[in-house]
Amino acid sequence: MLTFLLPFFAPLVFGLLIDFEERYYTLDDFQKVRKIDTHTHHNSESTALIEAGRESNFFLLTVNVDVPSYPPLTEQIRLSLLQKSANPTHIDFLSTISLADWKDPDWAEKEIKRIAATFEQGAIGIKIWKNIGMTYRDEKGEFIMADHPRLEPIFRFVEAQDKTLMAHLGEPKNCWLPLEEMTVNNDRTYFKEHPEYHMYLHPKYPSYEQQIEARDRLLAKFPNIRFVGAHLGSLEWDVDELAKRLDRYPNLAVDMAARIGHLQFQSQKDRKRIRDFMIKYQDRLIYGTDLGISGNPDPERIKANAKSTWLRDWKYFVTDERMEVSEVNGPFQGLKLPKDVIDKIYYHNAMKWFRPTFN
Repeated sequence: MLTFLLPFFAPLVFGLLIDFEERYYTLDDFQKVRKIDTHTHHNSESTALIEAGRESNFFLLTVNVDVPSYPPLTEQIRLSLLQKSANPTHIDFLSTISLADWKDPDWAEKEIKRIAATFEQGAIGIKIWKNIGMTYRDEKGEFIMADHPRLEPIFRFVEAQDKTLMAHLGEPKNCWLPLEEMTVNNDRTYFKEHPEYHMYLHPKYPSYEQQIEARDRLLAKFPNIRFVGAHLGSLEWDVDELAKRLDRYPNLAVDMAARIGHLQFQSQKDRKRIRDFMIKYQDRLIYGTDLGISGNPDPERIKANAKSTWLRDWKYFVTDERMEVSEVNGPFQGLKLPKDVIDKIYYHNAMKWFRPTFN
């Protein structure tokens, strides 16, 4: 009887298998799929990171930032242009602003002129960093927050030029906790090594809530600017809180650079909630890593680290395998997102929100 029915069920089973293959990627598809890492830092003449990207079918966006340990901004621009000239179809760059001459009454006008020059050189937007809100102070000694009126001409110019504003404002909520209470290991490591940014040690600095509120007021003031909140918009600790902002601000997207561990930590407790969030907001989530290269590094080490990072993240998003990573204590299960969601997160959303020149 069963043998007699096999010819009737075989097409159905075969069809289900084909449908399954069409809906999901596997680990083996990693190399085949076009992908963009929208958050890297190329502070080196070495092309090792781009080479890793080419070998892994990744296009890259390098981000200039006003970080004390980074090269001066003019040097960052030079290095970005050098990388772009060597690999014009595989990398683009964001420039940035500096508040160093804030007290100059013509500061905004001069910054706009400098930013305009970087746009002419090929920058597809700018990034602002957490030194807004955590480092720079105005003439009254108050911290310069993201919604400070003197910053508005900069943002108006970026919007008028149809460029993208990426913003790393505030820090993970862990930043306001003692090291032993932080939820992920990479935060513990970073804030142990950078106590100047560990806000638990600086109670007189603006609070986490003040950082987020200032960013939200900026979004409300500029509803038409293309805004990418770096590092899950500093709302990495709870996808429900991030969802509230995505619902409230249609011009907001977020990258996942250096914060995927927070999604994995939440996956340990409620995988379905994280998976449902990724699917619901699939048009607003952008893949990024925060990978960097500086000085004169060992190119093979850079390439191996990049590839292992990219492949580990791919495994989390495309499979439902049980995983462990150094950032999170304990195992968790991959999300196994549908192909169309993966394509948006890894490629189409970056094209929409950053509008890079490569294709």
